[in-house]
Amino acid sequence: MIDAQDAAFMAKAIQLAWRGRYSTHPNPRVGCVIARDGQILGEGWHERAGEAHAEALAISQAGPDARGATAYVTLEPCSHFGRTPPCARALIDAGVAHVFAATKDPNPTVSGRGLQQLRDAGIRVTEGLLADEATKLNPGFMKRMQTGRPHVRVKVASSLDGRTAMASGESQWITGADARQDVQRLRAMSDAILTGVGTVLADDPSLTVRRSDLGEIGLATEPARQPLRVIADRDARTPPGAQILHGGNVQVFCSSEALGTAPAQDLAALGVGMTGIGWRDDGVDLSQLLDALGDIGINELLVEAGPRLAGAFVAGRLVDELWLYQAPVFLGSEGRPTVTLPLVKMADKVQWRVKERRQLGDDLRWVLTLQ
Repeated sequence: MIDAQDAAFMAKAIQLAWRGRYSTHPNPRVGCVIARDGQILGEGWHERAGEAHAEALAISQAGPDARGATAYVTLEPCSHFGRTPPCARALIDAGVAHVFAATKDPNPTVSGRGLQQLRDAGIRVTEGLLADEATKLNPGFMKRMQTGRPHVRVKVASSLDGRTAMASGESQWITGADARQDVQRLRAMSDAILTGVGTVLADDPSLTVRRSDLGEIGLATEPARQPLRVIADRDARTPPGAQILHGGNVQVFCSSEALGTAPAQDLAALGVGMTGIGWRDDGVDLSQLLDALGDIGINELLVEAGPRLAGAFVAGRLVDELWLYQAPVFLGSEGRPTVTLPLVKMADKVQWRVKERRQLGDDLRWVLTLQ
């Protein structure tokens, strides 16, 4: 029987997993609690790739008391050797009697194997406890394992009249300090940040996570690395001195024809990854781009781009979440639009569903999904 106490222990495991929200990339966020007779004996969460998994940390804390206890894990224990030993085997060796797993491993080639190993060892297994809440921990990992593509968030900061900049391009700052700090946290949660070469040339952004701007992150593990910066740049026009290139960890997607040109070779000499993919008359082939990012292990992609590239994601219905930071200002009818989306009929309107709405200082943050 699943009772309130079981749910409470799994909720605790989910809470623990969220502590790795800035640091587990490319691994999923996972939490584990080991308990018996209403008492927590051990707990842990995965902090960084290559380090101990949540189950191993909880087992270590519980020690011999783990034998005969119940483990609550937010994701199916792994069943294979990677950079760390398999967690299913660790639970078996620890002698736990019952394992609650909120979600299965979404990788179709391994899904269910860890749970079956537990069952084969005589351990009782219960699946699905707080599955919806546990799934929210890893939307990108879940999607990439199932589709090969990352979870896509498009971030836009706009005025009340839907403008992202003045006609001149001036845009600093539309939103206030609280909203900008929230964007830093959103970046820290992302595996990669995508922009277009037009934004690089116009704004010269760094698109980095600045720890000093993150503010208080509570019990969360400190960010372990900078997200991969990705530039859609058909002709390799990104200047070698651009701020986005500082600190490495940059990938440029250009046309196959541009790969052999001097500008592309200059970027490659700086350590920039250069990949040729398909381009259309209206811009980069987003399907190829997303497939390529999935191939290199990108789980959560943040798009911080101009209205044309952002609009292409919307038009292609490739947006999993739109994060709209809306400031209580008008920028005027000559300002730049939120997205370039040439619709002519009311029937063509793009409808969004409000997933979340939150006040950040004087600004509003909307998290929206396509209907």
